[in-house]
Amino acid sequence: MKTAKQLFASLLLATSVAAPALAAPETFIVDTTHSFPRFSYSHFGYSTQLSRFNKTTGKVTFDKAAKTGSVDIVIDTKSVDTGFSTFDEHIQGEDFLNTAKFPTATFKSTKVNFNGDTPSTVEGNLTIKGVTKPVTLTVSSFQAMAHPMLKKDAIGANAYTLIKRSDFNAGKFAPHVGDDVRIDIAVEAIKE
Repeated sequence: MKTAKQLFASLLLATSVAAPALAAPETFIVDTTHSFPRFSYSHFGYSTQLSRFNKTTGKVTFDKAAKTGSVDIVIDTKSVDTGFSTFDEHIQGEDFLNTAKFPTATFKSTKVNFNGDTPSTVEGNLTIKGVTKPVTLTVSSFQAMAHPMLKKDAIGANAYTLIKRSDFNAGKFAPHVGDDVRIDIAVEAIKE
């Protein structure tokens, strides 16, 4: 009887050691000091203007083993920064972002696609001025590792997409001021 119990215990231990660890999705909170969406567009063909938003919040879930994830980002559109305060106010006006009525823009993922162990694209819904359109973010870089200063797990990525501002009721002066807008986001997030 003792030998049967020992054999059972040994089998149980061997099975638990041999079974792969089941990973679970981890939640990461956006680091507001290192996460900035930028947007660029043609200004009468003279130059490509580049501006950003200074306040972004949200969370990211990531499960490397299951190759799944989700992204939920909120951009404070009143934090637009063109480098010129008068133009910041212009961009916040009714013809463009209308921040008095729509103080935030959001991106909520519907699917994260992987290339091997790394996210390659993130499909989701972008909402600007109350208009929601599907977009795909192309991930140009991704990193998941322990943060060297915070001593917590962290992730970071750069991603981009191209939209038409007229699709979001913000197309004033198009096509002279470019309708095509490239959105680039640098995001870092720390494990909850």
